[in-house]
Amino acid sequence: MNPLINFLANSQSYFINLTRMSIFIVMVWIGGLKAYHYEADGIVPFVANSPLMSFFYTNKAPEYNNYKNPEGKTVRKNIEWNKENGTYIFAYGLGTVIIIIGLLTFLGIWYNKLGLLGGVLTFGMSLVTLTFLITTPETYVPNLGGDFPTPQFGFPYLSGAGRLVIKDVIMMAAGLMCTSDCARKLLKQTK
Repeated sequence: MNPLINFLANSQSYFINLTRMSIFIVMVWIGGLKAYHYEADGIVPFVANSPLMSFFYTNKAPEYNNYKNPEGKTVRKNIEWNKENGTYIFAYGLGTVIIIIGLLTFLGIWYNKLGLLGGVLTFGMSLVTLTFLITTPETYVPNLGGDFPTPQFGFPYLSGAGRLVIKDVIMMAAGLMCTSDCARKLLKQTK
């Protein structure tokens, strides 16, 4: 048998642990960035348009369009609006939850019950994130006009925000894979 095929066939547990580490890195990084205004400002369209999350904010969609800070630029009136909106407080809480989910998933390398919980939460968080493709207008390219050859906007033309969100399909599957691995190990322990 080909040595590479043999190695790959016998390395699944290592690759699942690599998946756990990958989830941990992404969750800690993204969760940690929620402490910064630019990241907190960036999630406003998703949260404000979500029927599952919009109640966290004081102001309703699409008011936020008047108070967007471009990444890397700070506009005082926009920051004040976001403070009043609850943007930063929500982002701090969300960031903390995301970091905890990443940590629980990572700990699944050694602790199956924690890893099971982390994997389920990773799946659930990704599922909620994917709903933004339905609820957030900014996930699709807007119709800005044009005539050559035909303007391409709306579904299925994902904007930068939409391309960011669709990647959660991978995170969702990775969460289920880690969950399944921990569940299998827990079942082995009870036999």
